[in-house]
Amino acid sequence: MKTNSRRQFIENTLKVTAAVALTGPLILNTDKAFAAYSKDEALVNTGDILTFSQVPLGFDYKALEPHIDGLTNEIHYTKHHAAYIKNVNEAIVAEKLTFSTEQEFFDHASQLSPKARNNGGGAWNHNFFWQSLTPNSTGPDGKINDAIVTAFGSFEQFKEQFTQAGLGRFGSGWVWLLNANGKLTIASTANQDNPLFDNAVVKGTPLLALDVWEHAYYLKYQNRRNEYVAGWWNVVNWDIVNKRLS
Repeated sequence: MKTNSRRQFIENTLKVTAAVALTGPLILNTDKAFAAYSKDEALVNTGDILTFSQVPLGFDYKALEPHIDGLTNEIHYTKHHAAYIKNVNEAIVAEKLTFSTEQEFFDHASQLSPKARNNGGGAWNHNFFWQSLTPNSTGPDGKINDAIVTAFGSFEQFKEQFTQAGLGRFGSGWVWLLNANGKLTIASTANQDNPLFDNAVVKGTPLLALDVWEHAYYLKYQNRRNEYVAGWWNVVNWDIVNKRLS
């Protein structure tokens, strides 16, 4: 049987229109590292078992155009992200995991099965990513701007270093702006790992995340990750980054 090419795979993917409906409460955690979701979106988990949920997108699929196209956002949100949510919750039940919070889940990341670890990271990372985007982006100001200038010398120097971290990530992964013990730093993680994992090389409170998996940009930019990253700067939600720092 002839193997489908990447282009054929994408064309087949575009034919799939089934929507994914997911339910289950988000977890409200008092630890600052888990204040990633806005207070309006986070709900208390009243069950005995941790359940990951998908945050509302917060904008129309096409709202970030021309920087990120609507079809990519739709597939990214309803297929890729939805699959991480479904798979991690399946793993939690099948493996009889007894964690009650996301913090506890990630504190044991190194001990989890690949399915639980990878999909738990994918579920949380994407929730954080979507809330980091807005069609009404303005430049950083206030505390976050002051902190960036203090840590990197200027916003332009920070932007250059963050961009290079994104372009330098081999394969799939993420780039993060972190608050590490009161100092801003940039880190990159592979696959669906994040700086909250117990075995993360660089740990800290995430403030901003850039998804550099190909599924985040391939339909519009193909292999031109540099153009995707350049466009992404135009849709960063600096208001929520400021709130996360505060």
